[in-house]
Amino acid sequence: MNWKIPLFKLYWDEEDIESVAKVIRRGSYWATGPEIEQLEEDIAKFVGTKYASSFNSGTSALHADLLAHNITKGEVIVPSFTFISTANSVVLAGAKPIFAEIEEESYGLDLEDVKEKITIKTRAIMPVHYAGAPCKSIKALREIAEDHNLLLIEDAAESLGSKIKNEIVGTFGHSAMFSFCQNKIITAGEGGIIVTDTKDIYQKLKLIRSHGRLENRRSYFSTTKDFDYIQVGYNYRMSSISAALALSQLKKINKIIKMRREKANYYHKKLSKFRDIKIPAGLKDHYNIYQMYTIQLKDNKSREKLQKYLEKAGIMTKVYFEPVHLKTFYREKFNCKEGDLPKTEKISKKVLTLPLYPTLTTEDIDCIADKIENCWG
Repeated sequence: MNWKIPLFKLYWDEEDIESVAKVIRRGSYWATGPEIEQLEEDIAKFVGTKYASSFNSGTSALHADLLAHNITKGEVIVPSFTFISTANSVVLAGAKPIFAEIEEESYGLDLEDVKEKITIKTRAIMPVHYAGAPCKSIKALREIAEDHNLLLIEDAAESLGSKIKNEIVGTFGHSAMFSFCQNKIITAGEGGIIVTDTKDIYQKLKLIRSHGRLENRRSYFSTTKDFDYIQVGYNYRMSSISAALALSQLKKINKIIKMRREKANYYHKKLSKFRDIKIPAGLKDHYNIYQMYTIQLKDNKSREKLQKYLEKAGIMTKVYFEPVHLKTFYREKFNCKEGDLPKTEKISKKVLTLPLYPTLTTEDIDCIADKIENCWG
């Protein structure tokens, strides 16, 4: 469908085009060029960690991170209110995802339910920072992980740049993943990165992403010498072209976040008058970068009515997220069923994500607000 107002638009400029063109014109090292290492250094510096390792997607990054932490069995506590790759990465690593409830303010893992789900088989807790908002209970989850000798791995795919006071998302856990998929804060079309302060994990990640190949600072394609392979690995590397684009985008991240927050604040102003619409919560000391703008309606009937009305008006919306535990694979593989997570299931039936992107205009938001008002008659 040719949307009048799409759910998102990619933000780019001529510098992005030139960054990619420069790599192409070079005529070599499209796969293992210096842009990759530079991106890793710059992301680590931006987040405030010692190391960063890039991957060809957020999913492969999360999978590799679990393998690097040797989580190939046991249980990992995850939310069901997330993109399916959060749970899939656990399955791919060989462990079992244990779905826990979320709380209603940041849509992060519910602290009390996480406590209930911890068993002797639990190896890690994997909270999600939803839509650019820091998980409300992330500090308490870190304490729980420490108390039970568990790993805390942040799925921060949507939240590069968000923070609580001066602590940036990605520094609360033992490691964290950020995504560069097309609808994220900065994008390379696809791609992901793991940040960590642990050198051993960083070194393992580099092995896993490149066939288990033991390399020094010289890449496979830049020397006549062969390399040793010390374990089985994957081809999870990011290309130089993608890294160059992500680097160019990273230079604009503060500008992009500022623009997103301005749009979100205008949404707040326009939608706060609607009694039956809950706008994204503004938690104290939480810096939300609004990768998405998700509202909550009073019930499923209202949500469905509004989504259909906006669709007819050419305004795209989407439900982020339907519960993962109710997808066919998880029903059949792990015997998940409706009613397992009543709070998550209830919230998922009421949420609706509205269009938000840096170039969204106030006129666009006025139009969306007017259509919402018209929908209610």
